[in-house]
Amino acid sequence: MSSELHKTDFLTGDAGGFLERLHTRFLDDPASLAPGWREFFADLGDEASDVLAEARGAPWKRRDLFEDPGDGRRGDGEAAVPDSRRATLDSLRALMLIRAYRVRGHLLADLDPLGLEPPEYHPELDRRSYGFADDDLDRPIFIDNVLGLETATLREIVGVLRQTYSGTIGYEFMHISRAEEKQWIQRRIEGEEYHEKISSSRKRKIMRQLTHAEGFERFLHLKYPGTKRFGLDGAESAIPLLEACIKRAAQMDVQEVLIGMPHRGRLNVLANIMEKPYAQIFGEFQGFEARPDDWQGSGDVKYHLGTSTERIVDDMPIYVSLSPNPSHLEAVDPVVMGRIRGKQFFRGDEDRKEVMGILLHGDAAFAGQGMVPETFGLSDLRGYKTGGTVHVIVNNQIGFTTSPSFSRSSPYPSDFAKGVEAPIFHVNGDDPEAVVTVARIATEYRQNFGRDVVIDMFCYRRLGHNEGDEPKFTQPLMYGRIAEHPTTREIYARKLVDEGEMTRREVDELADGFRDYLDGQFGAAAGYKPNRAMWFEGRWKGIGQAYGEVRRGKTAVSQRRLREVGKALTAVPDGLAPHPTIQRQLDAKKELFRSGKGIDWATAEALAFGTLLQEGHHIRLSGQDCGRGTFSQRHAVLVDQRTEERHIPLNNICEDQGRFEVIDSMLSEAAVLGFEYGYSLTDPNVLVLWEAQFGDFANGAQVIVDQFLAPGEMKWMRMSGLVLLLPHGQEGQGPEHSSARLERYLQLCAEDNLQVVQPSAPFNYFHALRRQIHRDFRKPLICMTPKSLLRHRLCVSDLHEFAHGDSFHRLLWDRGDVAADEEIRRVVMCSGKVYYDLFEERERRGIRDIYLLRVEQLYPFPEQAARKELSRFPKADVLWCQEEPKNMGAWTFVDPRIEDVLTDIGHESKRPRYVGRAAMAAPAPGTAKLHLEQQAALVDEALTL
Repeated sequence: MSSELHKTDFLTGDAGGFLERLHTRFLDDPASLAPGWREFFADLGDEASDVLAEARGAPWKRRDLFEDPGDGRRGDGEAAVPDSRRATLDSLRALMLIRAYRVRGHLLADLDPLGLEPPEYHPELDRRSYGFADDDLDRPIFIDNVLGLETATLREIVGVLRQTYSGTIGYEFMHISRAEEKQWIQRRIEGEEYHEKISSSRKRKIMRQLTHAEGFERFLHLKYPGTKRFGLDGAESAIPLLEACIKRAAQMDVQEVLIGMPHRGRLNVLANIMEKPYAQIFGEFQGFEARPDDWQGSGDVKYHLGTSTERIVDDMPIYVSLSPNPSHLEAVDPVVMGRIRGKQFFRGDEDRKEVMGILLHGDAAFAGQGMVPETFGLSDLRGYKTGGTVHVIVNNQIGFTTSPSFSRSSPYPSDFAKGVEAPIFHVNGDDPEAVVTVARIATEYRQNFGRDVVIDMFCYRRLGHNEGDEPKFTQPLMYGRIAEHPTTREIYARKLVDEGEMTRREVDELADGFRDYLDGQFGAAAGYKPNRAMWFEGRWKGIGQAYGEVRRGKTAVSQRRLREVGKALTAVPDGLAPHPTIQRQLDAKKELFRSGKGIDWATAEALAFGTLLQEGHHIRLSGQDCGRGTFSQRHAVLVDQRTEERHIPLNNICEDQGRFEVIDSMLSEAAVLGFEYGYSLTDPNVLVLWEAQFGDFANGAQVIVDQFLAPGEMKWMRMSGLVLLLPHGQEGQGPEHSSARLERYLQLCAEDNLQVVQPSAPFNYFHALRRQIHRDFRKPLICMTPKSLLRHRLCVSDLHEFAHGDSFHRLLWDRGDVAADEEIRRVVMCSGKVYYDLFEERERRGIRDIYLLRVEQLYPFPEQAARKELSRFPKADVLWCQEEPKNMGAWTFVDPRIEDVLTDIGHESKRPRYVGRAAMAAPAPGTAKLHLEQQAALVDEALTL
C-alpha cells in the first residue's frame, strides 16, 4: 500500500471528505488512484459501499449533501451537514482500522509463552492513527455486519479486533490473491463459529492429551535420565494439535493421513498419536530390536522410526502413518508428499480429498533448510500437487544453540510460505484451546481449497537440544525464564479448575492413573516382540527380501508385442502436426520396426515402458526436461506445432493398459528425487524413475540418496524400486556434466542395498528396466545412462535381443572378430562408453588377441559370471580400463573384487592392472583437445601388448 495510508493528516482535520472522495473515484475509475489505495478499497470489497449507502440514507436522499465542492459548503451553497458526513467518515475510518488488524493484528498477538519479546506498539493498529479521539470510544459506528456487528462503539470494535486478531492467535492471510480463500478465512475467524465455546467434553480430552504428552516425557526422563530422546517437553500442545487435525480430517472424509516430522517429539507422537505400544518403546530403550527377528539389517535409533496404524475417531476409521526420517531434518518433506501422491493415484482420488499430509518442522529448520522451499515449490505443480499440506512449525524459538536473530532474516520462520500464498496461523502453545482451533481451521482450509497452510506454534524447548545438554551455556536468560515457567498442562489444569470444568482431584487422578499405566507397560517391555514388518502387507504382499546372485527375472517379450508397442510409438493422431524433424524420426522408426534392426537407446527404453504398460503396470518418469529428453532423444510427448496440443504415444497402446506419466519437473533435484522416492514406496508394481538432466545434477539430491535410497531397507525395512537415470560419460565438454559420480554410489553399496548398472547396449537397458518389476523383491536401481551413445552407430540392438528368452546380462561378451580363447593374451575389462572407443580402435588396428569384457552391472558385483568368463583365459593378463580419473569411476570398487575372483580361480594374473586417466581433482579435462589426447593415450595403452 502507498505511504498515503500511513499519514494521519489525511485521516483527521480538514480532510473530512478525503476517504469518501477516494472511494467515489475508486468506484468510477480505479486506475485514477495510487496502487495502494486501489488495493485497500478492493480488499474492503462491498463493505465500504454498504457503509456509505447506509450512512447516506434512502436512495432518494439528496446526494449533494455528501459532496464537497471544495469550499466547505454543500453543493447548493448551504451549510454542510457535519453529523452525516462524520457518520460516513467514522464508518470508513473504522473499516480502515479493521483492515489494518486483518493485515497487522498478529504483530500485537500474545504468541510467546515465555514473553521474551512482548508485542510492541504499531501505529497502523492505533485508533488515533485513523482520527479517533478518546471521546469517540463510545459513539456508535455503522459497519454493516463486519465482524458480525451492524452498529457498534469504537470500544466494542477494538475489543473484538483484539480478541480475534491479537489474542493468542495471530493470522496472516491478507497476502492471498484469491478472493474466495481470503474471504473464507475472514468469515471463519470473524464469525460465530470462532466465538463458539469449546465443550466440556472437548476440554477434558485436551486435558487428557496434555497429561499423556507430559507424563510420557517425564516417565522417560525418570527411567532413562540423560538418554537422548529429543522430547516434546515445552511443546506438548503438538499432541492435541495433531489429534484435532486428524479428527477434523476424518469428519471431512479423509481416509488416510500421512505425517512427516523431525526427531524432536517423535517418540511422543509414536506413542500418543500413532498408538505404538509403550512397552515396545520402553523395550527399545532397553536395547531390544525394533524389527522382527526374521529381518536382517542395521536398524536405526528409536527417534527416527516410523509406523502406521488405523485409528478410530468418533466411530470413523482413518489410517495414519508416520514416515521414518533421519536427522537431516527436512529431508522427509518431499518423501511424504510423494507417498501421498502415489496413494491418491491408486485410490483414484483425483480431487485429492481422501489422503492428506501433515508435516511438522522446527522453526530453525523451516527457515534455514533449502528442502522446505523446494517442497513448497512442488505444492501446486502438475504431476506433484497433493491437494495441500498442513505444515506445523514447532517454534521452539531456537535452533540447537542459535537464537532466531542469528538464524533467519525475517520476523517469523514461516515468512517464505507467503511465496505460495499459504495462510499462516501463529498460535501460543500455552493456549491449547487456541491450538486446537487453528488446527481445525487449517484442516478445513486444506480440504476446501486444496492448498498448503501453515500453523506456527510458539513454544519452547525445556531441556535443551537433547536431554544431556546444558542450554544455559548459550541462552541463560531464556532458560532462566523456562525454569520458572509452569508447563502447558499445569497452566491448562489451573484454567479448567478455575472455570469449574474439573476439580484439582480429578486433574491429579488423571496424571496418577496414567503414570500407573506406564509402570505396567514398563514391566511388560522385556517380553515384547514386534510383529513382521507391516510394510509387506497390502499392496506389498508377496514381496520379500532378495536372495541368490543371478536374479534375472522374466523380462523377455514376444516380438509381436514389441511390434504392437512400436506401432503405437510411431502413430500420429489425425490432425496433429508434429515438428518436421520429429516426423522424419517417426517415419525412420517405422522402417526400424519393420526390419527389426538398429534399435537405439531411446527406442529400447520406450519398448521397456510400453511392454510394462501392456501388462497393466503404471510408470512414472519425472525430471528436468525428461519429456523431450536432455539430449532430444526421447520425445515421449509429441507437441502440435500450431496449437501445442500434447500427445503421449505410450498412453495409446491398447485398452486396459497402465498409465504412463511423464513430468517435466521444476528445477530441483533434492525435493523432486525425494518425492519420487516417496511415490515408489506406495506400490511395488509401479515403475518410478527420476532422470537427472546431467548425472552430476544428482549432487544436489545427495541427502536423499545417502539417507533414504541407500540405507532405507536396512534402517527402516522399507523397500523401493526407484530408478535413477544419470547421464554419464567423458565427451570432451569440460568438467561439468561429464560424470554422474559413479564412485559415490559404489561407495554406498553394501548388504545388497542397491543395484548399480552401466549398460552399454540398448537391449540390456531394456531388460534392466523390466526386471525392476519382474522379480519378487525391490531394490533401487542406479543406472549410468549414455550421452553420445544415444546416437552411436554401434550402440544399437536387434529386435530378437529383446525377446526369445533373453534377459539382463551382468557381463557382456566381445562382439568382435577375436581369436580362440587359448590365443587371447589380454582381457580388458571395462564399463560404459569406453568400450566403443576400445572396440573401434582395436578393429582399426586388426588386433585379434585382446578380448573386451564389459561389466554391465557393478553392484551386486557379478562374481559367478566373472569367474566363468575369466576362467576362459587363464594365462591372459587382465586390465581394468576406464575413462574417468583413477580416483573416480569404478576402479577402486572393482579392483579388490576382480582380484578375489582371479585368486579364487588360480588365474596367472593375480590382480588387475589399471589403465586410464591419472587421479584428478576435477572429474574431466577442461578442453576438448586435452580430452582427446588423454582418451587416445588410455585406449592405446589398453591395446598395446
